[in-house]
Amino acid sequence: MQTGKAGEAVSHISQAYPDRVEVRGRDLSGDLMGRLTFTEYFHLLLTGREPTEDQRFFLDLLLVAIAEHGMMPTNVAARMTLDADPGSLQGAVAAGILGCGPVILGTSEACARLLVEAQEKVASGGEPAAVATDVARTVHASGGRLPGFGHPVHRPRDPRAERILELADERGVSGPHVLLARHLRDAAEATWGRPLTMNVSMPIAAVMLDLGFASGTVKAVPILARTAGLLAHLVEEQQNPLGFFMAGKAEDAVDYERQAEDGR
Repeated sequence: MQTGKAGEAVSHISQAYPDRVEVRGRDLSGDLMGRLTFTEYFHLLLTGREPTEDQRFFLDLLLVAIAEHGMMPTNVAARMTLDADPGSLQGAVAAGILGCGPVILGTSEACARLLVEAQEKVASGGEPAAVATDVARTVHASGGRLPGFGHPVHRPRDPRAERILELADERGVSGPHVLLARHLRDAAEATWGRPLTMNVSMPIAAVMLDLGFASGTVKAVPILARTAGLLAHLVEEQQNPLGFFMAGKAEDAVDYERQAEDGR
């Protein structure tokens, strides 16, 4: 029995034949291998099109920017998983990727949705600065967090975010979504009454949207990038295990208290 509505029974990505593999209408071994870089190939797989020079440049830039950030919870979870099951490299990678949610790594997707909605209001006649102010005030009034703002380490600026914006300006790709991101930074400071760090997720979303990427593809970049970082941590974990050490430190740091009979 079918559950849910199904789409058309067709895929446009790839097909393997006895004598060749066809990917997005191109011969893998006869055309793509040796001609495209992995970044260009990723763009082709993701969008069905080969990238422009700017799309390739910034896709490379964003993958480098977000691939690694130290002993993040995703990397710790992956290391501990590998120590518990040393033969399951793929399971450890999966454990890390499963932690890529809206708190760690995944806010670029929320930033993209926010920017798309804000740009629709601009396209309907709103001034970018006024639209950004309205967005910030709405989020603040609800008690929520503004996607793409705030960072526990990088204050007052996230150097990765600043470099992305700098290069977007230099290469002339900054468009309406980058403009909105900058207005949101100003609006956030005015609304919250203090500077809020624009973290790397906001310019990732803004630049990708200005380069023509669909909002639904934005989260694919940090997921792919962080996979590379996870593999680096796991290779190091195989050589110098730290997972059980970190688990032991966590257990030492957390006190156990017996709960009272009334549950308090």
